[in-house]
Amino acid sequence: MRILLDEDLPRSLGKLLTGHEPETVPRCGWSGVKNGKLLALAATRFDVFLTMDQNIEFQQNLATLPIAILVVEAVSNRIEHLHPLVPEILRELNHIPPKSLRRVKRRPPGDALQAAPADPARLASL
Repeated sequence: MRILLDEDLPRSLGKLLTGHEPETVPRCGWSGVKNGKLLALAATRFDVFLTMDQNIEFQQNLATLPIAILVVEAVSNRIEHLHPLVPEILRELNHIPPKSLRRVKRRPPGDALQAAPADPARLASL
């Protein structure tokens, strides 16, 4: 799947999205473009827009989304806070319907789907 990472996500997250083709907003030359126009541009080249913008669903008309949006809810956009969510992000990327909005967030402790803790050595290499 072709994925566009919003400006609020670190480029290194793309390296963890194995089996997909991630690209960043800055590398596409779209830095500073507002969400409505950005989503329209993204729809021409990507399948999913990955963001941490918690308010995007209130800023856009969900009935007319040009692209699927996956909102990541984490403590921060630091890779050590995002890394535990990667398995869930990958699951969602494999099942997200076109032109829909889904959310991925950290599950409560003890939940069977909770991601394993990040390996500090692996994170340091990103």
